[in-house]
Amino acid sequence: MKYKLAAFTVVGMVAALATVSADILEQVLVKVNGDIITKTELEQRQVAAFRQRQPTLRPENDEALKKALADITPQVIVDAIDELLLVQRGKELGYTMSTEQFNGIVENIKKENKIENDEALEAALKQENMTRADLRKQLEKQMLITRVQQTEIGAKLQVTEAESKMYYDANPAAFATVPQVTLRELLVAVPVGAQGVNVAVDDAAKAKAEDIRSKLLAGETFPRLAADFSDSPSKANGGLVGPISLTDLSPELRKAIDGLKPGELTPVLRTERGYQVLKVETLASATVKPFDEAKAEIADRLANEKRKGEFGKYLDKLRADAIIDWKNDEIKKAYDLGVKLPRGEP
Repeated sequence: MKYKLAAFTVVGMVAALATVSADILEQVLVKVNGDIITKTELEQRQVAAFRQRQPTLRPENDEALKKALADITPQVIVDAIDELLLVQRGKELGYTMSTEQFNGIVENIKKENKIENDEALEAALKQENMTRADLRKQLEKQMLITRVQQTEIGAKLQVTEAESKMYYDANPAAFATVPQVTLRELLVAVPVGAQGVNVAVDDAAKAKAEDIRSKLLAGETFPRLAADFSDSPSKANGGLVGPISLTDLSPELRKAIDGLKPGELTPVLRTERGYQVLKVETLASATVKPFDEAKAEIADRLANEKRKGEFGKYLDKLRADAIIDWKNDEIKKAYDLGVKLPRGEP
């Protein structure tokens, strides 16, 4: 498991949230199996969710802020209760974070955030209005949730080979490679002045490109002619471009090389930059990854799909078995709305 200090910080707008929501929020909003979720905790979660969704947006006024809160609060309160239920289950199963484990994670946090020593860590935590104890509480919560998911749900995520083969047969496009082409290009640029393109200059560029193409057909090498005459940066590499997926080429270029074999040239093409001659260097057809090579990838996909379904069922059971004592009708309404929303990632 990787932890970053930034993952446990809450920033900005708490005062504004408190001002806007003070008329509808009580200090204790709900008790879940005896544990409480407070007004302050909800506000902190609202801030974090708001900033995650719209990191650069600032509400224009209190009404806009109220609307933004109304939009995010259902999912926020559902997440808060679900996390609490998972933590409670983890404690029931006897999971704890030892001091040795905590210290090891802290060292990783310091390393990943380039924090040199404990004093610098304490200073960074203070800037986020956190203490070392707060950090340990957050880390232990995340550890408990992960352990519960692994223990209670992980055993149900086995994927059989028959399931994998069925998925493979039903989704052939998911394991197909896109045709690719490697080209050599030679460009004779046509400058555009204030009055547009000069006809004489354009004609001269076209004649030069036609002459170069004639030399290529006569057997002169593309890399040498590109190095001598091309106005494209690719001249430094003998005009080599690619490999490129055919789907990444413009329709005009795809049409120009359609039917060409490796070693063959396009006619002189007029493009936005000037006149081009292209040579098909290599052409790789689409292929389909064999089932044996795709099995591990398929197993991961199917396990992730199963994880979402099993996680949802598990949360439904925890909620049904819980004693939830609401202290605020508005937040209960938000929760009832939130549990009907599509589930996010576990």
